[in-house]
Amino acid sequence: MNSLDLAIENLTSPPVLAFVLGALAVILRSDLRLPDPIHTWISTYLLLAIGLKGGHSLKGSDISSLTKPALLTIAFGIAIPVVVFFVTTKLLRLRPSDAGSIAAHYGSVSVVTFTAAMIFATEANFITEPFMTSLVAILEIPGIVVALVLASMKSEGVNWRTAVHEVLTGRSVLLLIGGLVIGAVSSANSFSRVEPFFVGMFSGLLTLFLLDMGATVATRFATSGRPPLRMAIFAIISPIVFGLAGILAAHSIGLSIGGSAVFGIMAASASYIAAPAAVRIALPDADSGLSLGLALGVTFPFNLTIGIPLAFIFSRFIG
Repeated sequence: MNSLDLAIENLTSPPVLAFVLGALAVILRSDLRLPDPIHTWISTYLLLAIGLKGGHSLKGSDISSLTKPALLTIAFGIAIPVVVFFVTTKLLRLRPSDAGSIAAHYGSVSVVTFTAAMIFATEANFITEPFMTSLVAILEIPGIVVALVLASMKSEGVNWRTAVHEVLTGRSVLLLIGGLVIGAVSSANSFSRVEPFFVGMFSGLLTLFLLDMGATVATRFATSGRPPLRMAIFAIISPIVFGLAGILAAHSIGLSIGGSAVFGIMAASASYIAAPAAVRIALPDADSGLSLGLALGVTFPFNLTIGIPLAFIFSRFIG
């Protein structure tokens, strides 16, 4: 499959097309939206399913092979928020609280973007390492913590300790880590009984989730307006830079072409679940609409439609 085929494969996949349909529904002023309880249920399903599949895939694998990737993930979880905080304070001239908020979003990871990248890898016949889900769980936390610490050094009244507790006990982290443990300790026979639900239905429910996400992104643009041009440019350049750096670093420690591409997408993504919850507590005076608008309204659709195929093209080129 050549580079053009990879791009077409991604743009014509049901999850991406569903995302576009959801956005189009808002533009046409349709009432196509999932009820909030359904949205919450599907997101819970996706997080637990990702953890279960990742934990089950770890069974029988050499845990020592996770050491270098885990250390690399922690390094990126520290480096990305530091770079983002510096760029947004020194170059974009944002307040420390706003810079910390953006750094927390971009220092963490989008589980949905990771999931879309894993599905793309499977459909395009790329092999990925069985521990990739573990890396997502690792990356979710340090970026937020580092960003909040940086903001606390420049601002007063930052309740980052409470926010860290919120991150560690938040739904996304508990479901991912809990799912990993359940999947790892479950026997093959017991896992096979839930596999049709958590594996067989996964792509379909992800498509439904992205349909609602498309409507969410379009609604945010309609109600909050477009972000400033300089911030929108940042939200496109940053995933390209961090993504390329992630791919190069992953190749350097011996990850496969597919695994390196997925790691690059993890580095390129921005959180819109765990980070907003922590920022709301730790940085109450931050412009949460700006950081969430960049992460969800610019970086997320960019990665979903363009970033994922580009990551695999670049990874294959240097591999």
